[in-house]
Amino acid sequence: MKSPHRDTLLDPLFDNNPIALQVLGICSALAVTKQVATALVMTVAVLFVMSCSSVAISALRRRIPSDIRIIVELTIMTTLVIVTDQVLKAYFFDVSLRLSVFVGLIITNCMVMGRAEAYAIRNPPLPSLLDAVGNAMGYGLILLTVAFVRELFGKGTVLGYRVLTTVHDGGWYEPNVLMELAPTGFLLIACCVWAIRVWKPEQREEVDDA
Repeated sequence: MKSPHRDTLLDPLFDNNPIALQVLGICSALAVTKQVATALVMTVAVLFVMSCSSVAISALRRRIPSDIRIIVELTIMTTLVIVTDQVLKAYFFDVSLRLSVFVGLIITNCMVMGRAEAYAIRNPPLPSLLDAVGNAMGYGLILLTVAFVRELFGKGTVLGYRVLTTVHDGGWYEPNVLMELAPTGFLLIACCVWAIRVWKPEQREEVDDA
């Protein structure tokens, strides 16, 4: 893989993470990170929608009239979201119930539309695919990190498997119910942003003291 392609794929993981740096997709990140399984399914759903829509938009970019560009992009994305939602309901019904309306709201995720407008509409299909996969992976990295902490310390489990034995089962750990609340998810996302910016100081925003 050539270096530009590798950078397109890997930069969104840490150097240009859609949540930590671009601050996109925060609402769904708060809502679906109570359990690792739910966050994982949401990540796969976003990966599918972003990848397919970016390739389709890139392939059609020279044939889409500029005055209806947004409508065409939304139509492609909406179709893919509906397919994803129906597949989840057919094969992963319990997970689809936990995700509730958030799969349907992928279409309103600023990250999906943002990458289509910022990259796919201007670049060939292969780079557009790599950009979509990289951003979805960066999005999923934050989701899975937050979900891991929330499920582990909120329920004592990871992917539904018991890791910390709670006092109700004769163990020592008392589940922290605060982990179930959205503000905790917001705080954990903030910790992820802080950790990345400590690691990569060039991402820190300059503050004007004047």
